[in-house]
Amino acid sequence: MVEGVSFEYVEVNGIKIHCAYAGKGKPVIFLHGFPECWYSWRHQITALSERFLAVAPDMRGYNLSDKPRGISSYRMAELTRDVLCLIKHFGTDKSYIVGHDWGGAVAWSFAMLYPEATEKLVVMNCPHPIAFLENLMKNPRQLRRSLYMFFFQIPGLPELLFRAWDYLLIRRVFTDWAINKEAFTEEDINALAQAAARPGALNSGLNYYRAMFRDASNIQLFLSSRRGNFPVVTSPTLIIWAEKDRALGKELTYGMEKYVKGDLKIRYIPNCSHWVQQEQPVLVNEMLIDFLE
Repeated sequence: MVEGVSFEYVEVNGIKIHCAYAGKGKPVIFLHGFPECWYSWRHQITALSERFLAVAPDMRGYNLSDKPRGISSYRMAELTRDVLCLIKHFGTDKSYIVGHDWGGAVAWSFAMLYPEATEKLVVMNCPHPIAFLENLMKNPRQLRRSLYMFFFQIPGLPELLFRAWDYLLIRRVFTDWAINKEAFTEEDINALAQAAARPGALNSGLNYYRAMFRDASNIQLFLSSRRGNFPVVTSPTLIIWAEKDRALGKELTYGMEKYVKGDLKIRYIPNCSHWVQQEQPVLVNEMLIDFLE
């Protein structure tokens, strides 16, 4: 599917995770979002494999990875533990972590929970979890943008909607949102739709959202933030933000100095949608290589 990319199943945290990888050296772990899979990082895997070991797993519940049952299987503690086990599998105790969308949420949490295992952090179009919760409470515009998350709490109905008409909504969320319509080929859309069509994949992907509202650690994190007592990110951090994101406003990147005490850089990309690493791969790859090296 992508030239030069190898595949492996890795046993982590009691499940098997399917990984795409290429290159050698210190690993860069790429974490995708919803409704995606490792293929979302196809441009980055090939570009960074000349300098690093680029590893893009199918996150638990997605595509070819195991899909444990139950909402509790998708709590942040499990998701971050998967990443830690992946890092150790690839022969090191410390790695570069790159995340987009839900993968960005896992990346933020991983850097806070496992600072000793985070060499550098890159997050694309995903707010810091505390900043997101604060905006849901104080920012009516962001609350309206996020109403779909509440719809996702309904058992079964979102899965039914996404399956309808040969996964038409999955296909259109990429093509309709993209500013550059040529960024996604028919092959790309088919690959992403086929990943979502794997048995159990939609339910598992939606369980990320369901677990978010039920995870006691998220509530504790928010309450701690009210008291000014929360873990900060100490690793060097790069935020890449496409400005035409329909789901997440640019204002979610403001005031990040409160949450990141390591070296912080924010790079905005105008005229680009939520799918930033797929829509502007050359620019994103340049930013990644410049920051990680």
